[in-house]
Amino acid sequence: MTLPAQQTPATASDTVAHAAATPEREQPYAALGLKPDEYDRIREILGRRPTSAELAMYSVMWSEHCSYKSSKIYLRRFGDRVTDEMRTRLMVGMGQNAGVVDIGEGWAVTFKVESHNHPSYIEPFQGAATGVGGIV
Repeated sequence: MTLPAQQTPATASDTVAHAAATPEREQPYAALGLKPDEYDRIREILGRRPTSAELAMYSVMWSEHCSYKSSKIYLRRFGDRVTDEMRTRLMVGMGQNAGVVDIGEGWAVTFKVESHNHPSYIEPFQGAATGVGGIV
């Protein structure tokens, strides 16, 4: 591949072949919100260092906003607290995006939590804006 004069291999398109050939290349994973162990895991999954585009995609998909890093251990416990008595009126439960409870006389109530409010924990302004947009 011939590069224009202003480009060097370091600034050229970071292809899979280039990533495999340059495993020592430093990448800004911390600036993208990834921890060292997460970066190591990405390298393990791919069997090489990620390309710049792959690193950016992992950064987004493993972000607080998308993967609930700080709260997923608590979110997993919600289903553990449902008793058989609670289930008698539960029409739609965990894993269905909203809960529906039979309140009698042909009426039901739907409870929906806007999970994208969660980034408020890390970024209050952006998290709240995302949640409001999702609710609207």
